[in-house]
Amino acid sequence: MKEVIIYTDGACSGNPGPGGWGAVLFYGQHKKEISGGEKLTTNNRMEIQAVIEALSLLKEPCKAAVHSDSAYVVNCFQQNWIKGWLRNGWKNSKNQPVENKELWQKLLEQMERHEVRYVKVKGHSDNEWNNRCDELAREAIRKL
Repeated sequence: MKEVIIYTDGACSGNPGPGGWGAVLFYGQHKKEISGGEKLTTNNRMEIQAVIEALSLLKEPCKAAVHSDSAYVVNCFQQNWIKGWLRNGWKNSKNQPVENKELWQKLLEQMERHEVRYVKVKGHSDNEWNNRCDELAREAIRKL
């Protein structure tokens, strides 16, 4: 199984407001940058969308290490929030509907194809690729 390293980030100008996402994918010597945005969205939605878009580019099942500064995304899987949500019929610990359910479902669909591991990185620090993803996300907002 091929091993891919992915960095992702989401950004929003206002929350909600115009938003963007960016991702950088690495496989061997290859690097691919992608980005996109929406006119009215939230930061959390853009964080999830970045991962969905990156995983959807993979043409075959891969081992993917997804690096994100989003506690929302990383904790969902590292702290198994997702298992509780599924067990409780997409209700959170307060018995309220899980926000962004349709995006989580799309992400789970992508994850079924791959072995995905989430790695928390510190945002807006000295991580070159997290910073690049932030630049891509902000560029996407400017293009809207």
